[in-house]
Amino acid sequence: MKTATLNFSRIFCLLSALLLAGPLAIAQRKSDLIVEIDSLQAQVRQLERSVSEAQASDKAAQAKAASYEAQVTELKDANATLMANLGNFANVSNKKEDALSKALESLNAKERQLKGIESSFSANDSTIIVLLNDAKRTLGPDAQLKVAAGSLVISGSLTSLFGSDNGTTLTAEGNTWAERVAALAKAHPDMGITVEGLSMTGDMTLAANQATAVMNALQGSYEVSESRLQSRARDGNFSEGVDILLHPNYRKFYQMVQDEVKR
Repeated sequence: MKTATLNFSRIFCLLSALLLAGPLAIAQRKSDLIVEIDSLQAQVRQLERSVSEAQASDKAAQAKAASYEAQVTELKDANATLMANLGNFANVSNKKEDALSKALESLNAKERQLKGIESSFSANDSTIIVLLNDAKRTLGPDAQLKVAAGSLVISGSLTSLFGSDNGTTLTAEGNTWAERVAALAKAHPDMGITVEGLSMTGDMTLAANQATAVMNALQGSYEVSESRLQSRARDGNFSEGVDILLHPNYRKFYQMVQDEVKR
């Protein structure tokens, strides 16, 4: 009760003071309020602008954030694609490396094969030189010898071997010649032997019979292995007689080459 009475007294005092102050004081107070209201409205407008600017900045920030997020996503996708391509490249590179290694290994194998074949040819050349020297000692200084196409060629005339151009039976001289050739052949058991009958008249049948007669003597009379022997007739152009070719065992050589190629 006392508090209500006190408040009422204060209000009454204020109203009395305003009434006593007069119209001038009331007008002054109203002008101050208008100024304060204008100031407050200006502050409100400034706050609204600040809020608007803040909202605009927030939208820009959100747009930037969305753009950055999209860029990060693109970078992740690009990185994943790059890693996948790198893996594929590594696989292809490994396959190419394996293929290259296999090709190199194959080339090395072929090189070894060629070296083996080359060694065989070199060995044959050396063998022919040794064979030529042995032939000179075995057949005598008058023997008709030459080296052609990797073979040692021993030539005999038809007159000395058969007594005439059309004979097919060996003479004593012809048997002696065949015996010496057989001795040379036995000293070199790895060599093949081809007996050629040469004709300059075109009578291949006679040339073949003469070659066969010499071959039969080597085999039957002087025990040269049949597996090493073969005979044939050929056109001697302007030459006739019988040639005995001592050469590498071609069948064995071809088998060796074939085996090398199959490896």
